[in-house]
Amino acid sequence: MNNLHDNTHPPQPADMARFLHGLRDLVLTETAAQRQQIHAQWQKPLAVRVADGYAIENVRLIEVRKSGQVELACGRNHSRFRPGDILCLSRNDPFTPDAFMVNLDEDEETRLLISSDQPVPWKQLFAGSADWALDIGFMDLSGYVIGALAEAGDTLVGRERILPLLMGLSQPRIDPGLYARGLEMGEALGLNWSQSEALAHAYATDLAYLVQGPPGTGKTRVLATLAHALAADGERVLICAFTHRAINNALNALVAQAPDLPVIKVGHPARADDLRALNYETFNISPLAAEKGGYVVGATPFATRTQRLAHVEFDTVIFDEASQITLPLAVMGMLAGQKYIFFGDQQQLPPVLTTRLTGGALRDSVFGYLAEGNFDTMLAETYRLNAELTRWPSQQFYDGLLTAVPQSAQRRMEYPTPPARLAHILNPDEPKVFWDLGHHNNTVYSQKEAYAVVDLITALLECGVAAAEIGVVAPYRAQGRLIRNLLREFVPETAVRRQLITDTVERMQGQERDLIILSLTTSNPGFAANVAEFFFQPQRLNVAITRPRKKLIIIGSRFVLNAQPTDPALQETVALLDSLLQSCAYVPLTHDMSPQAWESQW
Repeated sequence: MNNLHDNTHPPQPADMARFLHGLRDLVLTETAAQRQQIHAQWQKPLAVRVADGYAIENVRLIEVRKSGQVELACGRNHSRFRPGDILCLSRNDPFTPDAFMVNLDEDEETRLLISSDQPVPWKQLFAGSADWALDIGFMDLSGYVIGALAEAGDTLVGRERILPLLMGLSQPRIDPGLYARGLEMGEALGLNWSQSEALAHAYATDLAYLVQGPPGTGKTRVLATLAHALAADGERVLICAFTHRAINNALNALVAQAPDLPVIKVGHPARADDLRALNYETFNISPLAAEKGGYVVGATPFATRTQRLAHVEFDTVIFDEASQITLPLAVMGMLAGQKYIFFGDQQQLPPVLTTRLTGGALRDSVFGYLAEGNFDTMLAETYRLNAELTRWPSQQFYDGLLTAVPQSAQRRMEYPTPPARLAHILNPDEPKVFWDLGHHNNTVYSQKEAYAVVDLITALLECGVAAAEIGVVAPYRAQGRLIRNLLREFVPETAVRRQLITDTVERMQGQERDLIILSLTTSNPGFAANVAEFFFQPQRLNVAITRPRKKLIIIGSRFVLNAQPTDPALQETVALLDSLLQSCAYVPLTHDMSPQAWESQW
């Protein structure tokens, strides 16, 4: 057990002011950059926006649903959009006053499902007009964040708890009695040692604790167990995350573990379709508003600044996927409570920021920022990856400490029908395969790789592999959409196709399948060098290759390794990808292929 002592040094007002000013500058700079980037797209002619994948034209209304969601139709959709994006709906000009922002909830190519957080007279807007378009959108929420930063400097909880912690001037203390009780709870529930230790520290801390959860190590289970224990003690617990999916996953795990515990989510009903807890648009209309004992609420940090959850006080705030939460967003959520537990992994995806050169250390996630404070535990055993899939990421990202538990270490693919095609790639004795197609000059999409992916999927389905156990990861939305379009042609059964997940790395974090196909896509070395900070990012690579339980198939071209970024640090990331590919079984391009012989070599 770490003996953490209280060495609090109250920050001086001038130091606090400088720290908050730095956070405020980061928020304003990032907001201005996002707005400038979006406006630059909007200024282009509609045809160019459509061709670039940043707009959908000829949008028309189909149905307004009772849920408040709206079904739209369009003639063609080659956009980069995906569910969760904010889009701008307008009469072909996003700068007009009657344009407004909507959320894209579902994307079925020519059928789209959208919703809005504001009341909209949908039928009146669409009456007699088909000249509507959906453009890439932007919602300026900086006012909420700036308000939270100001509150952090003006309130007792901000000055005495939040800011000293974030400025490195205070250390949590661990209550020995609570720590022992936490260990007992973990052992009684069958948690492994690192899970029990993380639970005990988070349960016993008086201020903050970090739980690092590498892929498949049971982070969500520990989070749910902690929330259950705190609420059972009478605490009011808030679970926050950057995405609704993460909040829903955490609440679903909690409901499964403690079905009688008072648990709700506060948010828009359109973001609760996969939620097993009850969802309320505002806290004050929920039964927990009159609850005197402990309970758990799930919500985004922004909800704490709006009518949904404003002025509701909590004892503990638990952040999930904290490695994607910036410091300003963390401050927003922290203001709602007195104690802060962060679940994340700084070796997985960082916050998505538009600006690159400003902010310094403040650009890091709150998890990464606090990770050097010596109040953290890493979960060390993965229940997802087999031993072969664990070895490389463990060595590269986790100091060799990540190991596969015995029950998963020897997992291999099992085919009800042995593969008739592509048997050398689907070989269950090779958990990691690199299929080198040797193509040249591809940038954000590759038809050759897309056909190869679909060929593999059809071969797997022929072998009897369940569609729900196959996932595809691609670095770019354009490649993902190309693969999905081909799947509509070669896997015509809608029910089967919907179980196949094809998405970018960002959307695949937290998910797992028996078999994952990673489409590298890019083979143009010059392009790869220009986007090296994105394409070769180690955290993205780590997430992409740690989704499978049994087998990883990487499809690409070794020509991408000829990229020569000028930055030495980026050169090292190219070497990292090279190291990964060298650790795989190597398969060159062969021609025993179908979907229709890759459309006669397209």
